[in-house]
Amino acid sequence: MYNRPQKLVAECTGTFALVFFGVGSIIADQFLHSGNPQSGFGLLGVALAQGLAMGIMVISLGHISGGHFNPAITIGFWVTRKFSTFDTLAYWIAQVGGAIAAAYLLRRLPFDAWSSVQLGTPDLASGISRTTGMILEAVITFFLVFVFFATAVDVRGALNKIAGFAVGLTVTVGVLLGGPFTGGAMNPARAFGPAVAANHWTNHGVYWIGPLAGGVAAGWLYDTLFLPKT
Repeated sequence: MYNRPQKLVAECTGTFALVFFGVGSIIADQFLHSGNPQSGFGLLGVALAQGLAMGIMVISLGHISGGHFNPAITIGFWVTRKFSTFDTLAYWIAQVGGAIAAAYLLRRLPFDAWSSVQLGTPDLASGISRTTGMILEAVITFFLVFVFFATAVDVRGALNKIAGFAVGLTVTVGVLLGGPFTGGAMNPARAFGPAVAANHWTNHGVYWIGPLAGGVAAGWLYDTLFLPKT
């Protein structure tokens, strides 16, 4: 049985990896485009980088901390009374800390492209209102947390042992849909870390309200309708 400090270190490490590789892929794509408009790997590459990072970390560290790496997943555990308020806040602090550390490390590296994309901080596309952004973030986060409960929480889930694969794919499709409109964050820590490092706070509330609402709804729904009651 792992103790709380080990779990918090795992959550910090996993979120660090998610932000480092996810935001790093945005910076890398911008760098490639700056030299040749026809180069770069585009939205699909960025989506795969974030999905693979999440999936790998869930598979690697899920047995230690549960592999949340996302306050929206953790709040799903809180609303279903699987986590106490103290543990929920502790996980949030670890996740946000990992995200900030990763973003600051990326900023310290000699990448000329980071400032032009606000260090990968998600923001709303032109013409997308905050309400629309919150709804979109809530919906795609809902499915992320729903899949997490179905595969990593429900012991009857067919993919229980390889939940990271399903969770990573869900992150990938979420970024593919949400990326052009909201950045497809699905994760308040993913938004907060780069926002701190880049000091870019435009529409930041969208990335807390939307994902947390989606996480609450998904956790409550799966727990109420599908998880066996003991």
